[in-house]
Amino acid sequence: MASNEKKFRVLVTDTVWPSTQPEREVLDRIGAEIVESPDPSEATLTALAADADAIMTCFAQVTPTVVQAAKKCQVISRYGVGVDNIAVDTATTEGIVVTYLPDYCVDEVSDHVMALLLTWNRQIGFYDGVAKEGRWSGVASPAPLVRLRGRKLGIAGLGRIGRAVAVKAQAFGLEVSAHDPYLPAGISPPSNVPMVDLPTLLAESDYITLHTPLNEETRGYIGAGEFAMMKPSAFIINCARGPIIDEDALYAALRDGQIGGAGLDVMEQAAPPAGHPLFALDNVLVTPHVAFLSQQSVLELEVRTAQATADVLQGKMPQFLVNPAVLPHARVKLA
Repeated sequence: MASNEKKFRVLVTDTVWPSTQPEREVLDRIGAEIVESPDPSEATLTALAADADAIMTCFAQVTPTVVQAAKKCQVISRYGVGVDNIAVDTATTEGIVVTYLPDYCVDEVSDHVMALLLTWNRQIGFYDGVAKEGRWSGVASPAPLVRLRGRKLGIAGLGRIGRAVAVKAQAFGLEVSAHDPYLPAGISPPSNVPMVDLPTLLAESDYITLHTPLNEETRGYIGAGEFAMMKPSAFIINCARGPIIDEDALYAALRDGQIGGAGLDVMEQAAPPAGHPLFALDNVLVTPHVAFLSQQSVLELEVRTAQATADVLQGKMPQFLVNPAVLPHARVKLA
């Protein structure tokens, strides 16, 4: 092998940061080169996957077609928490290890949830606007200001982020309850966070934040029936996955005053157009999928995803394995 010849080829399907230099520094240590896809289309990824020993993906769809084309691939590593954009079942069948990072942006997302909650509670957007118009007295916000202490927050999904939100919310005096049918056996909820069924959580909460995974059971998890259970003043927050909420039902509930407001960092369509109906409503706060974002979290994401990829390519068990069922027949034996 020539001195400059690389041992492994790693396909990066897409990123939302300016450089893959941190990944390159990690992978260069094991003789791996990065190939960045020019676009995230299935056709392009299918062509590039054919020669890839590993795939690292952010938001691009790594479909069954892409996975089946990756005949040399040993590992698919997700830049992030959810793996709904990866055909995990196909990867498992094909003997490809799948990794993810479920703990990299817990601080950022839980902070973002609280930022949306506080922005709504204190009506910051409205009062910012009227103050800049020179209206410093006699102005009442559309949603009345209420004392946060003693209000109720319902958390749907009590994983790492949900638990972090609970701690931060309680510091503000919120009473927190949770619902989580996916809580792993042997994992107990915090003693100061009572577990309730979903109808109870929806009916009693002044604020509701969603932290469930996206799968076939949770797609459209919050729809017309669920909105009908909520308080007319309720504020719902989604910093998890857009399709967890039925957006048509959300629009109707907000338009008709069935609930008070919504704070959305994710939507059904990854990048909805400016004319989206929800954007015309005054009782909606929207951020462009940045809850995970900070200088520290992005660097951590890049380095740790690359390290998980390097580990598998070297036959080492990654820190977070998505599909343990692959191990008996994986293309690479992990120790």
